Amino acid sequence: MDNITRIFQIESSNFDEIISAAAQIIKQGGTVAFPTETVYGLGADALNPEAVQKIFQAKGRPQDNPLIVHIADTEQLDVLAKEVSDSTRNLMDAFWPGPLTLIFRRRDIVPDVTTCGLDTVAVRMPDNPVAIALIRQAGTPIAAPSANISGRPSPTTAEHVIADLSGRIDAVIDGGPVRVGVESTVLDMTSDIPVLLRPGEVGVEQIREYVGEVLIGYTDTQVGAGEAVRSPGLKYTHYSPETRLVLVRGTSSAVVDKISELVRKYGHGNSRVGLLVTDETAEQVSADEVFLLGSRYDTSAIASNLFAGLRHLDLKDVDVIIADGSIGSDRVGVGVAVLNRLKKAADELIEL
Repeated sequence: MDNITRIFQIESSNFDEIISAAAQIIKQGGTVAFPTETVYGLGADALNPEAVQKIFQAKGRPQDNPLIVHIADTEQLDVLAKEVSDSTRNLMDAFWPGPLTLIFRRRDIVPDVTTCGLDTVAVRMPDNPVAIALIRQAGTPIAAPSANISGRPSPTTAEHVIADLSGRIDAVIDGGPVRVGVESTVLDMTSDIPVLLRPGEVGVEQIREYVGEVLIGYTDTQVGAGEAVRSPGLKYTHYSPETRLVLVRGTSSAVVDKISELVRKYGHGNSRVGLLVTDETAEQVSADEVFLLGSRYDTSAIASNLFAGLRHLDLKDVDVIIADGSIGSDRVGVGVAVLNRLKKAADELIEL
């Protein structure tokens, strides 16, 4: 692909002008990367099969990995979904706009390419003024997976998008760094009991307050190649840097000792070691390159820094990245999502 990608820098003085120009690209069947609160998405008209196909081509995304459709209001949901239960509306009232994707039975208007032939469609309402304005101005739901080459760490800044997709898409709206830093929670509402298919900032404990029982329908490894999936993030390699990644998981003291051992093991000769670590771990270990995630007790900060850290170390010419898994409150909230992404990205997991 040899397109010239337009870069739109959002400022208060040009907001309406940029949104209008980007929406025109969407209306004409083009592709636009834009910020959401989770990560940057690569958007196209969800109801235009030719436009949606451009997303798969630009990302190198497998054709059986379904897309999430972004909407600006519930009227657009009625176009996409056959039925919306009362419990689902309770979740929408509680978490939309926000980082919760809900899966519905789809209407025939939704093209097969958008859902990869499934009878369901994944939908969310993003909590970002740029995203909402773009969807409204375009006048159509927008399909938008993360705006990166498939398998790479998701983009949390426009610079990450440009590094991966410049020349492969029509435009990027630079709206600054995103807030959350990991992709949305995905919840399948088509079963009698809702099924959590991907962890995100909205935790299962929060969801259970509104719908009661919730089943866990994901693992921290990839599903089999022949299996159909209802959510992105379940199949194929995801979130991975080009550099070999070793994740060390355990108590804080055990992780520090193991990282120190691995730095000595890998740091011989001309080999260079990068560390992706919490502030507390960094006080006790050192290496050629160190990226600080934040305090191990602040999982929101760690989530917002995670993909940026992987991309940063990938550019530092290190031979291995050692990631710190000593994250507090990992069994609730966004900490679950952070560990899920790290485990899927890792070439090796060391459990202590």
